[in-house]
Amino acid sequence: MEKFFKLKERKTDVKTEVLAGITTFLTMAYILAVNPGILSETGMDFSKVFAATAIASAVATLVMALVANLPFALAPGMGLNAFFAFSVVLGMGKSFEFALTAVFVEGIIFLILTAVNIREAIVNSIPANLKRAIGVGIGLFIAFIGMQNAGIIVNNDATLVGLSRDWFTGPAGLTMLGLVITGVLLAFKVKGALLIGIIATTIIGIPFGITNYAGGSYLPPAPYFFNFEFASILTFDFVVVVFTFLFVDMFDTVGTLIGCASKADMITEEGTIPNCKEALFADAVGTTVGAVLGTSTITTFVESSSGVVEGGRTGLTALTVAILFALSLFLAPLFGSIPSAATSPALIIVGVMMMTPVKDIEWDDMTEAIPAFLTIIFMLVAYSIAEGIMFGIVSYTLLKLFSNKTKDISIMTWVVFALFVLKIVFGAL
Repeated sequence: MEKFFKLKERKTDVKTEVLAGITTFLTMAYILAVNPGILSETGMDFSKVFAATAIASAVATLVMALVANLPFALAPGMGLNAFFAFSVVLGMGKSFEFALTAVFVEGIIFLILTAVNIREAIVNSIPANLKRAIGVGIGLFIAFIGMQNAGIIVNNDATLVGLSRDWFTGPAGLTMLGLVITGVLLAFKVKGALLIGIIATTIIGIPFGITNYAGGSYLPPAPYFFNFEFASILTFDFVVVVFTFLFVDMFDTVGTLIGCASKADMITEEGTIPNCKEALFADAVGTTVGAVLGTSTITTFVESSSGVVEGGRTGLTALTVAILFALSLFLAPLFGSIPSAATSPALIIVGVMMMTPVKDIEWDDMTEAIPAFLTIIFMLVAYSIAEGIMFGIVSYTLLKLFSNKTKDISIMTWVVFALFVLKIVFGAL
């Protein structure tokens, strides 16, 4: 195990990696309930989508572990599953088989783009200061998700978002208590603080009726299998849907990889991520397999940063997550019993820890500072990693161009800029 995962080389050990994997899994286990819930709105069977979610996540994360040797986990992406259900099926009136076919084609295209190194080139083209900003933006984004999941931050007609009036009671209050518990554990440098915090908060929630046994069968359900609709593959609607899936997934994954790799100190002096091609291959395989089994696009999860914070540095962390996803097929009632109020404190703490790179951004150079700031702020307010990267790259290129600093813009950055401009133009039509 030491030789395969290079534990000593990355200054870690088996215990640290396994704890990191458990922490990552617990912070993202909500996807096992949320993804089937969203896709079942299209008429898909909840139990079949649950099985597809668990299996596809396990397969993709296993590839990340054994091929890329990176501590990142994958699962059906939030936002992408909503686009699948509410835009493609319910909005456009298409069948879920049509949407699954689009996801399958997207996966095949990603496999090709990864094989010819195009996706890796896009990752490497992101300027250094934007790479730092992406990590910070993801930190704020994931903390915001944690606050939303807990009910601390709620919809507010007057100001769009606001503090819940009941932030100190119920699930929100439990999250605040969990935040204190986890913070104290971290202050005392307790190993596995995030995981212990999740477990402790879950237990405390029992007498308050917040933690409830989910119940249900322990027998694994069967997923879908090749439920495709190839008759529509040459239509304009199909092309638009595939392009949308491609674009959002491309930059969500790029942003997550950069953010998590930054926190793990894995980005090299040249600005590249070790085994980046293999990591991108993992989500391409996951997306293809997921479509075959009956779920939406698989992507690298921002919650992977919780495991990185716990010290996860190798594929052993991802292997642990993959095993837990496989076991979840048999233990769905137990995993379903962990309330979001127990995992939200971990997400908020991760946000704190991912702020570190902000001090290394060149704030004195406005052609670097403005794009970095826009990357961070739009990732949060637009609720999208991809949109944050778009505003960062577009503003970076334009500011460098009009400031006579075009030497700072690489050829691949120009290409990515052009792709974003095309997205903006076609989105406005």
